[in-house]
Amino acid sequence: MSRWFRRLLVGAAAPVLALTTLTAVPAAAAEEPDVRAALDAVPGLTVTAERPAAPGFRFFELSLRQPVDHHHPEAGTFQQRLTLLHRAADRPTVLATGGYNLPSGQGRAEPTTLLDGNQLTTEQRFFGTSLPSTTGDYRTLDIWQAATDHHRIVEALRSVYPGRWISTGGSKGGMASVYHRRFYPDDVAGTVAYGAPNNVNDREDSAYRDFLASVGTPECRAALHAVQRRALLHREEFTARYTAAYPGAAFGLIGSADKAFEIGVLRTPFTFWQSIGQAGCPSVPGPEATDQQLYDWLDRTGRLAVYTDAFATDFIPYFYQLGTQMGYFGLETDHLADLVRYPGATEPRSFVPREVELRFQPQAMRDIDRWVRLRGERLLFVQGAADPSVAEPFRLGPGTRDSLSLWAPGATHSARIASLTEADRATAATTLARWAGLA
Repeated sequence: MSRWFRRLLVGAAAPVLALTTLTAVPAAAAEEPDVRAALDAVPGLTVTAERPAAPGFRFFELSLRQPVDHHHPEAGTFQQRLTLLHRAADRPTVLATGGYNLPSGQGRAEPTTLLDGNQLTTEQRFFGTSLPSTTGDYRTLDIWQAATDHHRIVEALRSVYPGRWISTGGSKGGMASVYHRRFYPDDVAGTVAYGAPNNVNDREDSAYRDFLASVGTPECRAALHAVQRRALLHREEFTARYTAAYPGAAFGLIGSADKAFEIGVLRTPFTFWQSIGQAGCPSVPGPEATDQQLYDWLDRTGRLAVYTDAFATDFIPYFYQLGTQMGYFGLETDHLADLVRYPGATEPRSFVPREVELRFQPQAMRDIDRWVRLRGERLLFVQGAADPSVAEPFRLGPGTRDSLSLWAPGATHSARIASLTEADRATAATTLARWAGLA
């Protein structure tokens, strides 16, 4: 899955892999027991491959047998894919998730780099090849089942990595890390969640609308609105360009190229501020731009390709989760009211087959939010101050202990510890090292 597609979704997934090393820690021990033998001894775990890795590391592709339904282990199993970047058995271990299918490559998450640790990266149930069902039956796709997958991973690998564990993830992956902690708070010593939305009340989306009405400069917001109007005023011509740009593309899931185009246009301001930000305002097409220039900009910024079946069908499980438990954001369309043909088309229902029931469970996110505020412990939230994905962030409360919520000035959905102010960066790195037992 491409990085820009993950960024589109709800914040859907800022990449969990970091690019910056902030501190150095002692190198791993040169001699240790053979990790391959230790992995082979774990019940239910299969080493499917070992790949070449950077000096000082070993890289394994793994598969762990998991119950389809943790409430009913006798109901069958599936294979959950994992990767392991092994540093040393006596180093901290980072449990990393991007929230979707297993990322390719061997990149290290920012906490892994900071701690010079091992990294276990997970594929989420119903994504990639980690499929409890191939028939479109998503009844075992909920936050508790996924959290229990993570719990069993930690239990299975604890014999190989007995030291402290840290969990982390970006956007949906960060949300998954928090959900894991709510149900199994003692599995890891701390959690670093990047750009994680907290849609605690799915019926109340004013925070997102207010954010998009105030972010950046008035001139830039007006230019984005003008682009949207022009695109919908010329929708027949632009939809023809859309279908020509992706020959053979089908739109069976969403319903039509016209509807898919409208969704892309309506979401464009959100995706612009989420991934580009104020620095991209000079590139927003003005009245002098040609139709082709405007379409090309829309295609890139609105990510029109993702609404074709070739992309969208892979993310049915994600939108199912949004429509049943995690919630979604609403968009302001008053300035386009005379041009919108498909009211409500940006909601999760458009991205899930009609025969699949979506029954929303409002108590799910309320429970998570209550736990964070009243019982959460050792949580580090890192957010970009210019990121609309976290217009509704997780908030610390009177019962939250040893936790931080830090904001990177001007940063978008790709905010990391490295994006923070110098003082906050030092605080975050020191806190993380303490949690990992390296202080």
